[in-house]
Amino acid sequence: MKISANDIRIGNVIFHDNRYLVVSKTMHTQPGKGGAYIQVEMKEIKTGTKMNHRFRSSEDVERIKLDQQPHQFLYEEGDGLVLMDQETYEQRTVPQSLLGEQASFLQEGMVVILETHDGEPLVASLPSTAEVVVKECEPVVKGQTSASSYKPAVLENGARIMVPPFINEGDKIVVDIKELKYLERAK
Repeated sequence: MKISANDIRIGNVIFHDNRYLVVSKTMHTQPGKGGAYIQVEMKEIKTGTKMNHRFRSSEDVERIKLDQQPHQFLYEEGDGLVLMDQETYEQRTVPQSLLGEQASFLQEGMVVILETHDGEPLVASLPSTAEVVVKECEPVVKGQTSASSYKPAVLENGARIMVPPFINEGDKIVVDIKELKYLERAK
């Protein structure tokens, strides 16, 4: 669907220069001389390459509408992930690169939202949080206040995050997957 360059928003998927791109930042500029333009920072879906492009305000852009389908993660197969459509029970293998840095938080049975265009998977996303066990962290130092100090920790999946001083090795915690941030102890 064609939209005006002024209507480009963060998170939109557009088709430009024969590539599918996700918009990550936009800035509208109206210089003193010449026409207004939109400065757009985008990331190519397939390769992850970032790029900037200026669209004139009067320009039209092809916005892609993606179909979202929940899939259940079954297992890894080489560089691919085997997912099962929760409605049709059909299995499909998608490249692990669709998840990017989030792939380390993937757990068996987890629901993955697969976004496709004309049947081709373009984007995959995990739930916003995950429960993970702390594998390594420094012991608490006596006298440290819990309000302002954090210490580094390594999780069972290899991710490194900062945790409060009262967290110990073996504790199960809830992590914000997108921000790689400690949220709370698992209940």
